[in-house]
Amino acid sequence: MKKIVYMILPFLVVALAGCKDEKTKRGDYVKDVLREEVLKQAEANMSEKPVTVTDFIAERSTGGIHDFYSEGDYWWPDSLNPDGPYIKKDGMTNPDNFVAHRHAMIRFSRIVANLTSAYLLTGDERYVAPALEHIDSWFMDDSTKMNPNLLYAQAIKGIATGRGIGIIDTIHLIEVVQSLIKLEEAGVLPAEYADKTKEWFAEYLDWMSTHPYGIKEKNAANNHGTCWAMQAAEFAKYTGNEEMMDSCRVRFKNLFLVRQMASDGSFPLELDRTKPYGYSLFNLDAMAALCHILSTESDDMWTYTTADGKNMKLGLDFISPYIADKDSWPYQQDVMYWDEWPVAHPAMLFGWLEFGDAGYQYLWENNNHFPENEEVIRNLPIRNPILWI
Repeated sequence: MKKIVYMILPFLVVALAGCKDEKTKRGDYVKDVLREEVLKQAEANMSEKPVTVTDFIAERSTGGIHDFYSEGDYWWPDSLNPDGPYIKKDGMTNPDNFVAHRHAMIRFSRIVANLTSAYLLTGDERYVAPALEHIDSWFMDDSTKMNPNLLYAQAIKGIATGRGIGIIDTIHLIEVVQSLIKLEEAGVLPAEYADKTKEWFAEYLDWMSTHPYGIKEKNAANNHGTCWAMQAAEFAKYTGNEEMMDSCRVRFKNLFLVRQMASDGSFPLELDRTKPYGYSLFNLDAMAALCHILSTESDDMWTYTTADGKNMKLGLDFISPYIADKDSWPYQQDVMYWDEWPVAHPAMLFGWLEFGDAGYQYLWENNNHFPENEEVIRNLPIRNPILWI
């Protein structure tokens, strides 16, 4: 039945898909769908205290207490050389690797985004103060804040003290930044908080744009390059770096669509991985977020089309049938977490908001909006749509 309904719904496309009034109505509908659970979660977050990188000692880190540290997910001890360098098992997550800082950052992102979303829904300023407490701890308080770099992310025992690939760990800061943007627009972000957080993100953006780790990640051909640009665009938006935003628009048009997307809308580099389904969803979600961040009335990433016909609609239409019916996926199944996907993907939400396609709406509305699986959350940087509409 679900598949039949999905096949019918795309024909019910709203006639005025580009009309601002229609987009506003869709946004209001999203708020109605999410309101009850968002307010419930925000109430639970009201009393939660900040936890930052300084709360966890990473014994294998060569950095200091304020430095974010994580270890590569797919690296394991070598059974033939237990004391030697780790070896790679692509797609297979090692549960014993150090990820406490990443979990703390995800927790921070969820709490701040939940509280900000609750404020946007209700206008009740009692949600703002707890959010600011967490923001202060991560970016302002000298005793607890994180240093604005990722020199020690995705380290590998015996091989690397940190890697450029680790920059993907801070995708969870984009909803913190979006929360800051919304709070500032509403006039409830104190000037000191705006100044200090913009200083932090400007410094981090400079690091991820100039350090060899950042340059390598920026030039990655797969989802890592997409996620670099998604972060750079959001951080540049908050700090007023128009040059960086323009650079990201160029990358989206001339690199991501041209080199990452095939003529059928798929992402071959993601399909070649051991988790092709999850990575395809992840990369499309990141590209959709990038389009949402970068698009203007005069330069719309959503409708931009390459000379050979590649655009975001092509990507959405490639993956949507497999969200509707995962059993029809013609490629290899993911080696881990196959059963946990799909969820309420932001690509479907943003696609519906932009194009008015009822099929996208159905796939967003009828999947899990509040997943709790750690791997799903790690690969779902947009979890709070109210911040983005």
